[in-house]
Order: sequence, then structure tokens, then C-alpha cells
Amino acid sequence: MSKKNSPDTTPDEPDNTQSATQATIFSRRGFLKLAGASGFATAASTFAGSAKADPSTPDGTPEQVHLTWGEDPTNEVVVSWASMAAAANPHVRFGAAGDRKETVHAVQRTYTDGLNGEVVFTYHARLHGLNAGTTYQYEVTADNDSNVGTPFSASFKTAPHGRAPFRFTSYGDLATPNTGWVLSSPQSRFAVQAVERFQPLFHLLNGDLCYANLNPTQQPAVWRDFGNNNQSSSANRPWMPCPGNHEIEFNNGAQGFDSYLTRYTLPHNGTRFPGRWYSFRVSSVLFISLDADDVVYQDAAAFVAGPAPLVPAASTGNHAIAPGTSFYVRGYSNGEQTQWLEKTLRHAADDDDTDWIIVQMHQDALSSSKTGNGSDKGIREAWLPLFDRYGVDLVLCGHDHDYERSYPVRGCNHHAGIDATTGEKVDTLQPKPVVHSHASNGNAFDTSHGTIHLILGGGGTSAPLDVYGVDTGNGNPQAKVFTKPNRPIPGATAGTFTRANADALEDAIWSAQRDTGTGYGIAVFDYDPGSHGGKTTITMNYYHAPGADQTPTANYELFETITLSKHRRG
Repeated sequence: MSKKNSPDTTPDEPDNTQSATQATIFSRRGFLKLAGASGFATAASTFAGSAKADPSTPDGTPEQVHLTWGEDPTNEVVVSWASMAAAANPHVRFGAAGDRKETVHAVQRTYTDGLNGEVVFTYHARLHGLNAGTTYQYEVTADNDSNVGTPFSASFKTAPHGRAPFRFTSYGDLATPNTGWVLSSPQSRFAVQAVERFQPLFHLLNGDLCYANLNPTQQPAVWRDFGNNNQSSSANRPWMPCPGNHEIEFNNGAQGFDSYLTRYTLPHNGTRFPGRWYSFRVSSVLFISLDADDVVYQDAAAFVAGPAPLVPAASTGNHAIAPGTSFYVRGYSNGEQTQWLEKTLRHAADDDDTDWIIVQMHQDALSSSKTGNGSDKGIREAWLPLFDRYGVDLVLCGHDHDYERSYPVRGCNHHAGIDATTGEKVDTLQPKPVVHSHASNGNAFDTSHGTIHLILGGGGTSAPLDVYGVDTGNGNPQAKVFTKPNRPIPGATAGTFTRANADALEDAIWSAQRDTGTGYGIAVFDYDPGSHGGKTTITMNYYHAPGADQTPTANYELFETITLSKHRRG
């Protein structure tokens, strides 16, 4: 070990904010009746020691164990977990093979759910001074851990030093395997196992983690199911998330992110909004995670559809939430996130140790899904010009529950869209494909010419089959585009509310590949640093799960392979 670890503090705890009796809520996919609590579908952990507290006798037993990168993935990892009651002396013991075990004491972070009043206890231990490219064993426990004699244990590997090959995986929209919850599916268990099948260094989870806000009376329980399901992978390797629209919860903080922010410790961004966006670098690849809720036009989180109000538990002291109320947070950072993004990209452009820039966000700038949300002009306005200017290579999203890959795009066509109602011309800022950036085989791309966008929204949640728009007759699908806010409007029944679909349409001339067979899949990326003076590559293999839309399956098959390449800078 290069230096002794010491207790650490975690900045900017979410406020201990203010939980619900009944109501009907609404997502972009339709009216949803609330699900009651049901038992967690347990299974033996294949990849890590099991840890799950007994809710009937709450104590400090660790559960929902997960890892994230610290400030530098070569030497810092954060171990996070939860317990059903306050833990006494929560701590982590860890060490590499042959090293003396060290102990790091965890910082407690709590919040009170603003709808059902439940207090959630989470813990975070920052392990620093680690050696690059090294495997560490660790144990998580507390003085009131019911498994203190055989505490939860797992292992992880730090990022390599310098330019060295590595693998990462990605998908969004995971949910939980407990089908008692709204918008969950047993496929989410197989999706977590798929990450372990490919043994990545880390996993990117592109928003809409568990859909707790669609189950407002049971939000903490849904998060618990999600965390315990993920643990078989996320305890072995960092899972790096970004917030989606379904991380926004009523009465849980200024932007509704208290559940999310309390559970995750993420790299600092140096702004007033810790945890919402961040960056980290592995080898010569810079990863940037953004919160697109801040810039999108669509108001896509759950809202109270009516006719009854959503009534928090009396213990919270919170007022009933009237039908038609939504939690629309567009613009909450007042441009601070975009300023941070440009500063981060500008620094990368001047850094010869950075060859690749990969952006993770939840909502989509380029999606032709028919049954999903579609594309959002807000992202095109705020961030695509920066992606063009600073040469972002790849953008990974979720949100629409399918797989779609764009051609490399750069710049835009103006007034290429039409109003969905009147047919009049609309400026959707239609992204312009760069066709000369791919080789003759159609699956090799030089991303120095343009940015490729991937929709990876089929992690494990329920996915529609009929996901793509109609062909316009000229060989292109048609994409829906949000160009203005779509706040709730009165529904067909008195006292009920709904949201309008996207207000504009355009030809998806940028769409290169779509999976029309299933919505479920996982993207596996292998980075090759190349040699000095030569090219560096990233190969993506996308695996889908045929038949999973009808019957959950562990069978993931190769759907397509693409190779990205560019000249190495150093």
C-alpha cells in the first residue's frame, strides 16, 4: 500500500427532507396504477458474497453493496452500502494479496423519504492510496452486523496506469426483478448477470435506475430491491450512474434527487450541484456523465395524473400533491452544468494524454423510437455544438427502451422538421450524418469526423416490441422531437391529466442501425490504446436477448460489432 488510509468525509449530504397513501401516477408510457409492496425475489448470489438485512429485525447488517470510482480510478474506490437500521461503527477492511489488511471507517448519510416517511441509512467508505491495476479483497461490516462472524466480502480491481487496454459495459433503464413494482421485469436480474459474464473493469448505468418514483408509497423499498439485485455485480466493480427522469421524486430535495444522491458517492465536479454530473479518466479515455434533466424540453418524470391527489404520510408533514402536478426541473443549474461541460471538454482538448471522449446521459438527442420518447431539441441546443467543437467520440444514452445507433454526426440541418399537428416547417436542429467517416464494410468509423450516439435503454425494465417509427418513403424512419415543454394538460376524464407527445417530427437521416427484434441488450466496449504514432481503437459488441420481451432469458447473443478508430495523441 502506498499510504495509510484514514476516515473520510463525504461532502454535501442531501437534506433530510420529508411519504404516500394512494393516487394514480403517470409516466411517458401511460397511466400506471400503484403497486403494493411485495416480497423481494431472492436468489443465491453467483458473483459476490450475499448481504441482505432482515427487515423484521432491523440492525446494521450491510446490504445493497456497490462500488464507484473515486477521484482517480487508478488509486481510489468508494464502497457504499445501506442497512435497515443505523449501523454501529460501520467500516471496511481491505487489502491486496499479501498486504496487511487496513480499515476505513464509513461516513453515514441519511434521508427521510418525502412520501412515506421512511428513514434510509447509507454508508460510504473511501479507499484511497491504492495501487493501479491491482486486485483488492474487502469486507463490509459493523458492530451490530448480524453476520459479523462472516461479513460480506468481495473484490475489485483498480484502473490501469497509463495507456493500457480495458473493457467497460453499458446500458440504461434497469429496474428491479420484483414484478410487484410498476415498470419492473425479471429480465433485470439477467441483465445484472450479463455484466458479470463479460467481466468489465466497470459498468456505465445510463439513468432510470429503478423507477421508484412510479411506486410512490414504496420508494425506499424499490431502491432496496434494486440495490440488492445489483450487488452481485456492483460489489465487484464500479457501477457509474447518471440520473434519469425517474430518479426525480416528489419531496426528496430541490431537484428530487435525494434518494439517488444519498446512495451514491461520485467524483467531485467543483460546482454547487455535487453528484449530478462528473467526469473520470481511465487510460486515455475521458468519461463524462451528465444530467440531461437540466436541459431537456420533455417533462418525463412521473406526475400525479389524478383524479385523486397524492397524499404523503402524515409523519412527513408534507401537503397533498394535487392532480396535474409534475416535478419539472429543466434549467435548474442555470447553465452551470453546461459551463462545467465546456470547461471539461476544453481541458481534454489540450491534454495529450486524452485520446477519447465518451459522454453518458439518460435522455436522447437522436432517437427514432415510436413507442418511446424520441429525440429532444434541448440537448441538441445546449450540448451538441460542444460535442462538435471539442470532438466528443461517443454518446451513450438510455430512456427509450431499445437499441439504436447513429451514423457519426456533426452540425445540423435547419428547418428540416415539421410540426406534428399542422405540418408546418419547424427547426428541430436535425443532426447531419457524416457518411465519409466509415470504411467500406460499414462498421468501422473514424470518430474524429463526427460523434456516434447509442441508445442503450434495454437494461432490464419492461420493453416494448414495436419501437420504431414509420418509414417516410425515402428510406428514413421518422423521429419524434420535443422542441418545447410538454407539461401536464387536462385528460379525457374530469380531474385527470396527461402529457402530449412530442410536438415535431423529422426524417431520421442520422439513424444507422436499430434492433427490431427485442428491446433488451448490453453494450460491451474493448479499448485498445494502440502504439505511439499509430491508431487507437474502441470495439463495441452489442449483445441482445431475443425473446426476453415475452420470457426473461439469460441468453444474450451478438447483434452487431462496430470499431471506432482515431490517431493516438501521445
